[in-house]
Amino acid sequence: MADIAALTGLIEPEARALGFDLVRVKMFGGTSDPTLQVMAERPDTRQLTIDDCADLSRRISERLDELEAAGRDPIDHAYRLEVSSPGIDRPLTRLKDFGDWKGHEARIHLTEPTEDGRKQLTGDLIGVEGDQVTIDVRKHRAVTIPFAQVADAKLLITDRLIAATRPLSTEGADEFEAEEQD
Repeated sequence: MADIAALTGLIEPEARALGFDLVRVKMFGGTSDPTLQVMAERPDTRQLTIDDCADLSRRISERLDELEAAGRDPIDHAYRLEVSSPGIDRPLTRLKDFGDWKGHEARIHLTEPTEDGRKQLTGDLIGVEGDQVTIDVRKHRAVTIPFAQVADAKLLITDRLIAATRPLSTEGADEFEAEEQD
C-alpha cells in the first residue's frame, strides 16, 4: 500500500498552488479496485466546483506522472484517482475542523476506548481547546479527548447542517426540477 504521508506531502503543494486546502488523502478499495481519494476545499467556501476538481486532478496526475517517469512512482500499482469536495457530511480530519463545525452533530471513532469503554462518540461538537476535542455525547455527557485519539470522524447530516451549508451555485436547478416533472 502507498505511503499516505508521502502522498500528502506531494499533493498538498499542488492543492495550495490552486488556492485550496487539502482535507484528506486516502487509499481505499484494496487490491481489486485501488483508489487514491483526494478531498480539498476552498478556504472561503469550504467547497470545490467541478472545474476546481478537474484542475486539481490534472495537477496531481501531472505531478505523479513526472515522478513515475523519473522512476520514483509513489504508487507502484494501477489505481484510480478521485478528487472531490468533502461534501456536506464531510470527514473531520484536521483539529481545526472540530472547532469550525462546533454546534453540529458528528460521529467520532476512537483509537482507544474512553474510561467508560466507548470507542464511538456521537453528539454535538462543543469545540477545541489546545489539542483536545470536546463533544456532547447524546444522552450522556460532554466528553473531551485528545485529537490524537481520533481514528475517524465525520459530520452527520441534520437539518441544522443543511441549513448551515449551501451550494456555491444553484444554476441549472430549475431546469433539473422541470425535467423531473415532465
